[in-house]
Amino acid sequence: MSTELRQRIQDAVDTDRLVATASDLVAIPSPTGSELEVAVYLRGAMQSAGLDSVLQHVEEGRANAVGRLPGAGEGPSLMFNGHLDTSYSGEESWLTGHGYKPEPVIVDGAVVGLGIMNMKGAVACYLEAVRALQDAGVRLSGDVVIAGVCGEIEKAQWGAEFSGSDYRGYGYGTRHLVVHGVLADGCILGEPTEERVALGHWGSAWARISTTGSFKHTAFSEGELDENSIIRMQGVIEAVRPWITDWEERSTYKGRSGLVGVGAVRGGFPWRLSRTPQRTDLFLDIRVPPTISMVETDREFRELLRSLMATFPDYGIEGELFVTAPGSEIAPDHRLVQSVVRGHEQVYGRPPEFDYVRWGSDAGTLSRYGVPSLNYGPIASGLPGPEGESVPIESLINIARSYALAAVDFCGVEQ
Repeated sequence: MSTELRQRIQDAVDTDRLVATASDLVAIPSPTGSELEVAVYLRGAMQSAGLDSVLQHVEEGRANAVGRLPGAGEGPSLMFNGHLDTSYSGEESWLTGHGYKPEPVIVDGAVVGLGIMNMKGAVACYLEAVRALQDAGVRLSGDVVIAGVCGEIEKAQWGAEFSGSDYRGYGYGTRHLVVHGVLADGCILGEPTEERVALGHWGSAWARISTTGSFKHTAFSEGELDENSIIRMQGVIEAVRPWITDWEERSTYKGRSGLVGVGAVRGGFPWRLSRTPQRTDLFLDIRVPPTISMVETDREFRELLRSLMATFPDYGIEGELFVTAPGSEIAPDHRLVQSVVRGHEQVYGRPPEFDYVRWGSDAGTLSRYGVPSLNYGPIASGLPGPEGESVPIESLINIARSYALAAVDFCGVEQ
């Protein structure tokens, strides 16, 4: 790529247009399960930019927005994939910062608002990168696909109480995307990586362990505290803690130990405390590196259950894995990685840092469909602070430029 072409592409990134798109996306509330309106907006924006665009209707109130910029030849195709659902609804009473609300504002050179970091800002960068290529008069050899997907946030159905579209996350939209024919030779996901190239990330297995106990009126439970399922769970938690330590050591990946989060404990009836709980549930978030399969993880968890059953034979212990979302990794010398490296270097004047992260992304789904994937996105200046999500405008501009240059490098240019 000539110096003149490289500069022309970078100069074509329009700051006002980029910020306007990002702000429009933030202003449309889209908690998991309610992404249709923002998908309709994105599809319209892609159509206006000249992309062949469609809505993939996933279920009632939910859709993926897919746009394709056809290439001129037979070069490799590149997907930009970003989720449209937000981590929160904006109505949580304990999240008072403006960055937790779907009301975009500009503060100190940053866009502030729910979803700007995770990850509507990156989606706006995808579109601006394609617009910049068109404004610069560049026609790629391979196709570029922009996929705004529903249902990526870490949520999952469990039981009758937590069911329905609000709880169908963890790659729900991207699984629909690839099952229905939207694939590419490589994919960039703009999760907030602090402008680093995340070559790998952990996956997650969500587990439940339950104890059972006697169900009685409190007035008739004298002397039976040891049969209370909540009391029994205390001993189970203490027995699980050494397993957590062992797992975290054995699941070390790229120099970082694994993690197990104790995410929830549920038991009893807050509205009827005169009854003892017949069951108490412990929930674990087991972070799983891409070097450990989900089959192996399931086997390890089943062994833990058997050990607990043997230790506490009267506790009625049982359990399950109800989420298995695999991790992802890509080699540093992969063509996609090197295209991103060169694009970044041309914008920033230095190569990017590589990273491996414990959070998950839709790269885990895409890579298992044969789409090599990496995460590379803007600075997340707001989370997890009390003010919520924000992204510096300068970071959005530079990432959009990097995306455009990476697309040229990966897809090739019509001669």
